[in-house]
Order: sequence, then C-alpha cells, then structure tokens
Amino acid sequence: MFEVREEFLLDGAPFKIMGGAIHYFRIHPDDWHRTLHNLKALGFNTVETYVPWNAHEPIPQTFDFTGGLDVARFLDTAAELGLWAIVRPSPFICAEWEFGGMPSWLLRDRKMRPRSADPRFLERVASYYDKLMPILVERQVTHGGNIIMMQVENEYGSYCEDKDYLRALRDLMVERGVDVPLCTSDGPWRACLRAGSLIDDDILATGNFGSKAGENFAQLHAFHQEHGKTWPLMCMEFWDGWFAHWGEEPVRRDPRELAESVGEALQKGSVCLYMFRGGTNFGFMNGCSARHTHDLHQVSSYDYDAPLDEAGNPTEKYFALRDMVHRLFPDIEQGVPITQAAISLSNIPLAARVGLFETLNALATPQSSQFPKTMEDLGQSYGYTLYRTSIERDASEPERLRVIDARDRAQVFVDEHLVGTQYQEEIGQDIRAELPASVARLDVLVENMGRVNYGHKLLADTQRKGIRTGVCVDLHFVTGWDQYCLSFDDISAIDWEAGVHDDAPTFSRYDFSMTTPAPTYVDLTGFGKGVVFVNGTSVGRFWDEGPIMSLYVPEGLLRAGENSIVVFETEGHLEDRISLRSDPAIRPKVICPLERKEDEGA
Repeated sequence: MFEVREEFLLDGAPFKIMGGAIHYFRIHPDDWHRTLHNLKALGFNTVETYVPWNAHEPIPQTFDFTGGLDVARFLDTAAELGLWAIVRPSPFICAEWEFGGMPSWLLRDRKMRPRSADPRFLERVASYYDKLMPILVERQVTHGGNIIMMQVENEYGSYCEDKDYLRALRDLMVERGVDVPLCTSDGPWRACLRAGSLIDDDILATGNFGSKAGENFAQLHAFHQEHGKTWPLMCMEFWDGWFAHWGEEPVRRDPRELAESVGEALQKGSVCLYMFRGGTNFGFMNGCSARHTHDLHQVSSYDYDAPLDEAGNPTEKYFALRDMVHRLFPDIEQGVPITQAAISLSNIPLAARVGLFETLNALATPQSSQFPKTMEDLGQSYGYTLYRTSIERDASEPERLRVIDARDRAQVFVDEHLVGTQYQEEIGQDIRAELPASVARLDVLVENMGRVNYGHKLLADTQRKGIRTGVCVDLHFVTGWDQYCLSFDDISAIDWEAGVHDDAPTFSRYDFSMTTPAPTYVDLTGFGKGVVFVNGTSVGRFWDEGPIMSLYVPEGLLRAGENSIVVFETEGHLEDRISLRSDPAIRPKVICPLERKEDEGA
C-alpha cells in the first residue's frame, strides 16, 4: 500500500521516491530491460512515464497497445526488476511530443475545445480511458502491481484553470478503477499551482523544476500550507538537461553541478529525473515550441543530455549521480550498469533512386476537391501532403503565385521543377514563375513539421496542417485540386524503376549487410532535409539546419543479413554513398539551463 501522509509511506514505512523518467514509446522495446536495469543500478527505486494518447489511438476507435506501445509489458519489466512506477496517463502530456500527445484528429471538430470540460472532448477521453485504464488498474500496487501513483493532468497551471475539467478527468479515472493516490504537477510558483492543482480535493500537488531545490520546494511547501496540507515535497520533473530545436545548439549541463543539485533536492524531498533516458522522436512525432511569431520545431533526437544517452549508455552524469547517491544514501544497493557498443560502417553505396513525382501514384490515392483541404480534413495526421492542380498561362511575364495560409513548410513546383520554398511566416509571399506551356501542372508539397506541444498556441489554427485557405495565381484562387496524403506509414510500394529527375524530392535506397545487429547512427551529412527509413521503419527527420546531422537506429530495427536505408530528401542535396557512425554527428555547445523558460515545456 502506498500512502500520501506527512511523508510517503509504502506498506506503512517511510518511502523516498527516487525516480527517473523513461518513455517506453521513445525507446525500442528490446531496450526496455537494459534501460530499466540501469535505473535500478543507479540506486533509484521508481520509473516514471507518460502515456501518449495519439500513439495509442492513431485513428478514432482504433487502439494499439502492442510492440513498442505495449505499456503493460514495460511496467511488468520494471516490476520484475524491483522498480515501482508512476504513470502519467493524462490526455495531454507535453513531453516535446507531437500536439502534446493529443490525437490530431481532434482538430477535425471545429466546435470541440480540447483540454477543457467540453463534453465533446471528455467523451473522446472517456472512450480512450475505457481501453487504457484496465491495463493500468490491474498493475496498481493496490492490485498487487507496481504503480504507486498516477497523474490527473500535466502542467495544466501553465495553460488554464478549468477545475471542472480537472475534476472530470479525476472522475473518469476513479470510475474505471484507479485507486492509488493521484497527483498533479506544475511550475512550483503559486500562480501555476493554484491554476493547475486540485489541492482542495486532496490530490497531491507536485512541482517541476531543474535547480534551486530549496527555493522551489519552499514555494511548494507554502502552497501546501496555504491549503492546510502537510504533504511531502516532490519534484515530479527535475530537469537534468534540455531538448533541442532545429538550428540551435544542443544543451549540455555540467555533470557534477547536476549531481549536487539533485542531491540537494533529495535531501528535502522526493525526485524524478526528467529525463533518465530521453530516447528518440521516431517518425514524425517531434513537437514544437510556441513563440510569439516563429515557432521552433524540435529535432528527432530526444537525447536530452540525460544520464543515459540516446543509445541507453551511461554518461558522465550517470556516474556523478551514482557517486552522489552512494555518498548521501550509503545503505542503498547499487549495481553495474549495462552498456552496448554502437557500430560504424562507411561508404554504403547507392542501390536505387526514384523521384517522388514518378512513384507518387504507387504511394497514395488522390482525393479531389474544389479547394485544398487541411491535412486533418483529408484524414491524415503526420508527414507530407502533396496538392496538385493545373494552371493556365495568362501573360508573357512570370506568373505571380501565392500559397495562402499553410503550415508548416511549402515547396512549390511548376511542371515538377522547384520554383519556391517557404516556411512559417514566409508562406504567402509572392513566388514568380515562368510557365513553360499554355497549361502547366502546379504541385505544392507541404510538410507538417510538428504541432505545438505546450503553451497558448495549442489550439491555434496553425496546428491544422497543410493548406488551410488556398493558392492564388495572379489575384484569384485556383480550383480543382488532387491531394495526396504522404504519411509514409508504409513505403513498400515505392516503384524503384519509375525514374528520377533533378530539382524534385527523391527516395534513395542504400543496401548493406551485417553479421550481428547493433545500434548505430545514420550520418546525414551532405543531405538537405527529409526523413529516413531503416528496414521500412521511420527513424525520424533530418535537416541540414542542424545541430544534429545523424539519426539513431536501435539494434531492434536491424537484422542479421540484408538491410536497407531509404532516405526521402526534399532539397535535391543527394549523396551516392551513406555511412553509419558509432556516435552522433553533433555540434556541441556547453550551456546550463537551470530554470524553465516561461513558454517552454517538458
């Protein structure tokens, strides 16, 4: 039995939560045991994880709890290793994850207000919880499992103060059998705690921060006292690193300074490290940080400068934390961490190349409409959408083209030749193009680079991707569109014999063999922008904006014998050879973010 009294109690004895965040959905399931073992070997006793709704219900009423989404197996593996678990199954998770974990198909309903007490939204959450909660309920400590606590909502005080919504979520959980203590987590200052907590409903309020434990715990304690509570202090997310955006340098935090800061927090309360192992935003699942004008999309790597690196191996931070734990808590048993070496392989030759336009009809069936539709209205969630129509030449001089109101990045082609590329606020500016014939084909390839995962823009119309209004030639909107949804869930239909030409997006395939699979990094130096598939599975996006010019490939995606890498590249920067690295290609810079920026998330 786990209880929240003046201190945490486990089976009646005082219990200090020493936890680490591990997101099962960011790590190949073959790596779960090694990662959890390394948490236990550090001397920690609890694993914490979010649950991403959009991954588990990618299509309304179609649920997936298998493979890398088998949260039951993940929790059972933790239990076998003697780890307790805190699960954060709220509809919104932030986590630098696409749309904060909410399914993009919610955006099809213009009348719905997600993250509120709107009955339309709560009905969808209830349907999801009908499938999720039975998995979690039977793994609660009250049922002989290892889940000691669950979270109602995540950092809601940084978004709204709708207590009816928070209570509705609480009720949905309790009605489905959740009977372990519940909690909320917010910034540790009063405004966030007041807006985001259910403290008057006896739901534990915890704080999120990355330094100054004395100061931040004092604010949390004062809030508890204000409401007559004598609860234990807990930092649900102690940020030990940070995430990266395209074009920015990755964050690095000094290992010794981190260990001292975590030690200070552990002497005052309970702590979960965010992250213990960050993992990877596979596919198109990276999020986006909202800004007043130009939003910042996050990279595929979620290394986070965590104690375990993206490949799951201990870093200097791990050993600094291990020394701190041994010094402050000498009676805690520690173990030997498991490492796994990555491999390198140079100069893998090009095996085949084909143009997107040439193989388009093998990949998608067009949907026709008078005006362009958004990605969501086309039934698509992630990836690229190609919009196609025909336009007439009306003048001898170059025509004026404008893509009106689209997100996030648009490439405009006339008869398959690139005439303009625009991103965010550039979209809508004039593109001048010569039409080579009296009637020309116009293609607009729009990339969804990731929806906002935190902050005031969560429900902005910019989160609906693709073309939202239309395309103008001269002063008028063009009609008669075919739309191709390119989510790339399955690329097996690519016709490698269809041909290719310059100045257009292409698929390049590189085949190689290996005797024993091992983790590695695909080096994308020399390429422009796109996404990479290893044996048919997307391992994420790349962009020569940096700072990371490689993509992590877990051992579980490779096989003994023949393997293939497919690079979808949109900029025309192609290489006839590709290499695998034993470490990431990265441009480091040492800085130390101690406090959350007010418009960031974690």
